[in-house]
Amino acid sequence: MSDRAVDEPTLEPGSGQQTRAASTVAARIRDLGESRLGALLLLLATAIAIIWANVSFESYHDFWETEVSVGLGDTVRELRLHHVVNDALMAIFFFIVGLEVRREFAIGELTSWSRAMVPAIAAVAGLVVPAVIYVLVARGSGQEHAWGVVISTDTAFLVGALALIGPRGSGRLRVFLLALAVVDDIGALSIIALVYTEDFDPVPLVLAAVGLVGVYVTRYLRRGRGPIYVGLAVVVWLTFFASGVHPTLAGVAIALLVPVYRPERRVVEQAVQLAWTFRQSPNTEYARAAANSLRSSISINERLQAAYAPYVAYVILPLFALANAGVQLSPDILSAAARSPVTWGVLVALVAGKSLGILGSAVLMRLFRVGDFGPGLSLDRIAGGSVLCGIGFTISLFIVDLAIDDPAAQNEARAGVLSASLLAFLIAAVFFRVSDTVRPREEVGRTLTRPVDPRRDHISGPVDAPLTIVEYGDFQCGFCLRASGSIEEVRQELGDQLRYVWRHAPLEREHPNAVAAAEAAEAAAMQGQFFPFARSLFADQDNLLPADIIRRSERLGLDVEQFEDDLRSPEAAARVRDDMLDAEAMNITGVPTFFINGERLAGAYDARSLIRALEETSSGAARRGSELL
Repeated sequence: MSDRAVDEPTLEPGSGQQTRAASTVAARIRDLGESRLGALLLLLATAIAIIWANVSFESYHDFWETEVSVGLGDTVRELRLHHVVNDALMAIFFFIVGLEVRREFAIGELTSWSRAMVPAIAAVAGLVVPAVIYVLVARGSGQEHAWGVVISTDTAFLVGALALIGPRGSGRLRVFLLALAVVDDIGALSIIALVYTEDFDPVPLVLAAVGLVGVYVTRYLRRGRGPIYVGLAVVVWLTFFASGVHPTLAGVAIALLVPVYRPERRVVEQAVQLAWTFRQSPNTEYARAAANSLRSSISINERLQAAYAPYVAYVILPLFALANAGVQLSPDILSAAARSPVTWGVLVALVAGKSLGILGSAVLMRLFRVGDFGPGLSLDRIAGGSVLCGIGFTISLFIVDLAIDDPAAQNEARAGVLSASLLAFLIAAVFFRVSDTVRPREEVGRTLTRPVDPRRDHISGPVDAPLTIVEYGDFQCGFCLRASGSIEEVRQELGDQLRYVWRHAPLEREHPNAVAAAEAAEAAAMQGQFFPFARSLFADQDNLLPADIIRRSERLGLDVEQFEDDLRSPEAAARVRDDMLDAEAMNITGVPTFFINGERLAGAYDARSLIRALEETSSGAARRGSELL
């Protein structure tokens, strides 16, 4: 899009609006593309494992039984190749899970109990109900203790499946499911540690504790942290392995000690200055300084996720599926599985139990007004998502190997896991298609789905004024700048009859500083200066770099130190993200988008048009009220 198209809007109906590509939406598109590929590789590896096991089970079994030596110094242990995948490589998978858990509790969806309550309670119900159903169905089989197989959702498959078959405007559902998956993972990891750990020896854990202390202290080193982290991680893994605690949990323990934080604006500005210096005088020294400064502005947690997540998605998880999904499907085995209470227990618990636990708890929370669901997270969306949570694949297959010793029962359990995962995927796909069909696209977002809330919203004018304008906008957008002039004219004419509400819908692709500007406005709001700060952002849209934002806070007389702390807080980012998810749920594809007395404005937004729309919607509401009387 050219600068002229951005900066010279017209105000004809249907024009004067810039296409919305909000940061979470843009990032989500990239994430979903990666999730699709990871899920497809996982699916391909599963198919290869099943074909291999049925063409030649002996070669499949013998290959994964190949012995490998693992040790440190004089301590050497013989491991089967199957255990190398499940105990060593999967420790990296659980390390990434631990990083995500740490991040969500520090700066993500689980920082505030009020926001985390809904997915957290749903996750706990989704752990308990399937376990109870499995025990009831598998009663008398001798494998009732394998209830851990059905407790966990496969996060990788869940996100990939949502990318493939998810409904329109699934942003809020995706955030809900990811937060739920984090709590789900915590529960699964706890069960593995407490229930499926055998031959426990506490002595090696003393050395593990020393290694974990070293991991924590390493954050304070200025250089060479990478090799030290790797060395300590190997030591901690070996000591967990020697203690009898499943060594994959070493990955989680290390991840929970890795620091995570939002980038500090001054550090970011320093990185920008170094990059500018390198541009002016390109040489190796400046290049290294700029690269190191950019790297240090991002937390170690997020750097490690970015570095290792592709290896986990594209290598480790497919290898795990290849090593664990080799289910024999001969007529006799299928007949035995069809009659097996273990197979049916896993199938019913994952498909029906997960759905019943998650959806049932959501219905009860809605009924008793517990937690904040947010616009777009309706019960039909949760219903589809709860069915999708029946995909238990990775951790379910992982726990099969821990919980069941009998090879025949293992095969029956794996058959149940694979059948349940496929069935959950198909049911969810049909459910989402039907859900989208009964929700006509043109009806979505015609009215404001989140009512104006004086405790939450940024309101200019009397909170009880009879007329309301809600704007979804972007502080770096030229159209929104023009709209601010129109709003000022309307306020001058209507006075105390009008309340004006601003909500965020920043365009990251077109405006790389828009999200930072929105978060800065939220930080200013914590000192009661939202609208003065917003006006200053509109007054100088070309200067929205970190240093510009800090200088702006100084000019407005804010407590700069407090402002910077608030700018790094999860609350500011969460408030912007919530507005952006609301905008996606209402199918807002351009900014500015206005809601006049709760109804979406279609057409021009000059002052005359806005006043006319206010009058029309106000009189229409009055007529409807008189008709009801």
